[in-house]
Amino acid sequence: MAETETRTHITQVGTVIVPVSDQDRALEFYLDKLGFEKRIDTPYGEGDRWVEVSPPGAATTIALVPPREGDSTGIETRVAFTTEDADADHANLRARGVDVDAAVMRMGDPVPPMFFFRDPDGNTFFIIERD
Repeated sequence: MAETETRTHITQVGTVIVPVSDQDRALEFYLDKLGFEKRIDTPYGEGDRWVEVSPPGAATTIALVPPREGDSTGIETRVAFTTEDADADHANLRARGVDVDAAVMRMGDPVPPMFFFRDPDGNTFFIIERD
């Protein structure tokens, strides 16, 4: 009997979809507060707009899209961004007025330092320190 190929052709996480109520406001937050870069901002369909942002040089993007009918913004995204210095980023984001946790979480080895933050729509992300 011949072997069946079970592996897909998926090679990476490409885009994470995040619901936002106002794409312009979200774009301003991700560019000005987080320092992301705009990768795509183009109209499509009947008056819709596709917007993607990403940390500079990252392969994965965040698509900032209106929520689907019946859905809302303010979700727990379960998306983690990587940093080399959680304390510095926590202080920087707090100084920029970003809604961040009161302190960086330290659970001890092997769990790295991390903290949560929220965008203007209340979508929650976390930043985790990696070497």
